[in-house]
Amino acid sequence: MPDLLLELRSEEIPARMQRKAAGDLRKLLTDGLVDAGLTYEAAREYWTPRRLTLDIRGLTARSKDISEEIKGPSTKAPEPAVQGFLRKAGLASIAEAHVHSDPKKGDFYVAHISRPGRPAEQIIAELVPGIIRNFPWPKSMRWGPASAKPGSLRWVRPLQSTLCTFGPETEEPVVVDFEIDGIRSGNITYGHRFHAPGAITVRRFDDYVAKLEAAKVVLDADRRKEIILADARNLAFASGLDLVEDEGLLEEVSGLVEWPVVLMGEFEQDFLAIPAEVIRLTIRANQKCFVTRPHGAGEELSNRFILTANIEAKDGGKEIAHGNGKVVRARLSDALYFWKTDQGDLPDLDQLQASAQKFGLDLKKPLDQRMARLDHLNVTFHAKLGTQGERVERIARLAEELAPIVAQSISPLEGEMAGRPEGVASREAPASSVRDRAWRQDVPTPSVAFGDISPSRGEITALARRAAVLAKADLTTEVVGEFPELQGAMGRKYALLQGEHPSVAAAIEEHYKPQGPSDRVPTDPVSVAVALADKLDTLVGFWAIDEKPTGSKDPYALRRAALGVVRILVENGVRLPLQRQFLNSLFGLTFNRGNRFSVVWRADDEGDFTTGVGSADDLISERTGSLSSEIRGLELPDRSASEIIADLLSFFHDRLKVYLRDQGARHDLIDAVLAAGSRPISPLEGEMSAQPTEGGAVPPASRREAPPSALPGISPSRGEIGQNDDLLQIVRRVEALGSFLDTEDGKNLLAGTKRAANIVAAEEKKKTTIADHVEPALFREDAEKTLFAAVNQAERQAGEAIQNEDFSAAMLALSVLREPVDSFFEKVLVNDQDQAVRANRLALLARIRAATDRVADFSKIAG
Repeated sequence: MPDLLLELRSEEIPARMQRKAAGDLRKLLTDGLVDAGLTYEAAREYWTPRRLTLDIRGLTARSKDISEEIKGPSTKAPEPAVQGFLRKAGLASIAEAHVHSDPKKGDFYVAHISRPGRPAEQIIAELVPGIIRNFPWPKSMRWGPASAKPGSLRWVRPLQSTLCTFGPETEEPVVVDFEIDGIRSGNITYGHRFHAPGAITVRRFDDYVAKLEAAKVVLDADRRKEIILADARNLAFASGLDLVEDEGLLEEVSGLVEWPVVLMGEFEQDFLAIPAEVIRLTIRANQKCFVTRPHGAGEELSNRFILTANIEAKDGGKEIAHGNGKVVRARLSDALYFWKTDQGDLPDLDQLQASAQKFGLDLKKPLDQRMARLDHLNVTFHAKLGTQGERVERIARLAEELAPIVAQSISPLEGEMAGRPEGVASREAPASSVRDRAWRQDVPTPSVAFGDISPSRGEITALARRAAVLAKADLTTEVVGEFPELQGAMGRKYALLQGEHPSVAAAIEEHYKPQGPSDRVPTDPVSVAVALADKLDTLVGFWAIDEKPTGSKDPYALRRAALGVVRILVENGVRLPLQRQFLNSLFGLTFNRGNRFSVVWRADDEGDFTTGVGSADDLISERTGSLSSEIRGLELPDRSASEIIADLLSFFHDRLKVYLRDQGARHDLIDAVLAAGSRPISPLEGEMSAQPTEGGAVPPASRREAPPSALPGISPSRGEIGQNDDLLQIVRRVEALGSFLDTEDGKNLLAGTKRAANIVAAEEKKKTTIADHVEPALFREDAEKTLFAAVNQAERQAGEAIQNEDFSAAMLALSVLREPVDSFFEKVLVNDQDQAVRANRLALLARIRAATDRVADFSKIAG
């Protein structure tokens, strides 16, 4: 079958556009050919800086003949309907149509259309000019005298020639003839701009590739990358060095050359005093060169770099390497100036005293000076969220509050259990702990371990505040101004130079992490606290001003921030009540001047809030854990604080689902666990089960009794068991549920529990009377008594396990219900004729549902 070769040759195409442009060309042409009735066996695109090439194999020589019938209106239809039919069918008059009859609908018009197939060359000649004219370049240009005319051709760079041949291997291919803005297609191409600028006549793809190779053009971009990488490695190895590989730079450089020639340049050893990251970025950004390091060295670089030329110079590339070295030295001189300037004193220190006092900064230290300047200049973070200085104060305050919680989980002090609140008895972690799950990543070694010391909770808190205060200081440094991608990394280096604690320095860099699904999470307690504070402040702030992600648009990377919080908490095993932290963050903002949020932490000389309360804790009821009337009344744009917090928590649940699904967790188990925590699942002390009586009324509190299902020894608030804001606990419940349902007991209990829940739900919907509590005196069958005893035992043991956060043990406690539940449904008729007995049995089934709902809503589970 015939093959098609198409080449569009132009001036140099920007490297970042080449791969996508070649893919767009393949898709546009192949889609057009298929739409025109042609088929093909394979298609592959190629590109160099000066050409886009498409090789299509096995293209049919002619489209198929088409015969079709187009049904029209009734013969009695009005004239406008008839004219519309003629236009649709392409008929000149109604006389060209046929009349068909239908026993029910009567006579109507039908157009019999026959379209003969067309030669592939004709179809191609019509398609390609349109594709070229409407090609989706990110940026395009006009050129030459024709550019002054309306509708002139636009291309990314001036288009110089088009090559288009078509034919089978056994015959001489033909040139597909078409013209666009004076450029006529042919079978002529050109080789390397300098080595082989003459015309080359080609026939088909194999001939085309071979002649281009002889003319110093490597057509395949992946092969150019392989050549560059292999030659660079070999050249570095020959000099006792290792190449610092960079896939992004390799992709870019392969798009800058058609005939890669790898050379080595050098610069003075004195420049190695600059941090390696700065050297690498300077050489990469300005000269598109690779750096090297001594063989076996860690982060240390050498003074040699690898460059890729596009010609084979007569002197072996000495002048090319020398010229690149001159430019590199000039750029590194600038970088050295930035590096030294950042370590010196600022000229306006006398104007920074107020900012220094506010943040407790030492103006003898360079990084402290930069933080003071950031605050002094009132650099805006967001028009509605205040300045960077205000934001830093919010982050610092939040980091202080988070540090003890984080440290308790990651590096517990003597007598404390990691990931467990103080005062809870220590016990072995369950075998199904999140840290032991097969799908969970191994927890990396902390970035900055505390070693043999055991810092006090206050010391960790102080370190977290110090790190938060300095976290954004490097934004005003010269190096970060030149290379914004080094924010955080330079802050860490400057912090170490001025003698900051290693954990503080690490937190300055790591509080931006993770920046993607493949990026590692911080593990040092100080880094974790600051990273969480930074992300939570961002999320709460943008939720408060209603700047949430919509569809595919997420300009502030809020999805990434939320997923970062999820990963930090789960992969470090940190227990954190999110709603309380949302509230703390939200209360750090107050609506001011009509459309702007500003910080209110330490708003007056005494350090109290201007709203008349001492702290966010005053806005939280110790008894209920719910938002009090003060915060509900806080003036925010069109929404109450409680609505903002509930909406943000739902967003976190969505991100957690994404994370767990990526780790292999079942979606229905996640939904089941989240659903269980979104509604009351067991009556609290002094309350009755939340079952409606006849008519749907709920008995008054004075008539309620403490049921046997109340959690032993404690009286949790409704908020404590219904908020579902502890992400780590949700993960542990999901994994425990998954492990349990993989067992035979789990599968059978699931079936029995769903049956019980469905019966209760159906009766609730019908407003059938359900007893407030189970009355043993009404039992008539032994199966009822057995099930009642099993439920009491299961609730007690599951409650103890849940209190100790051993969800595997909780599921094991529930497994004892399997046989009693099966026996109950075999021997007991729930809908007894005696109304009191029926209500009592329904109450017993409701107890089964309540018991299992302590871990998950079984009705959400498939199977």
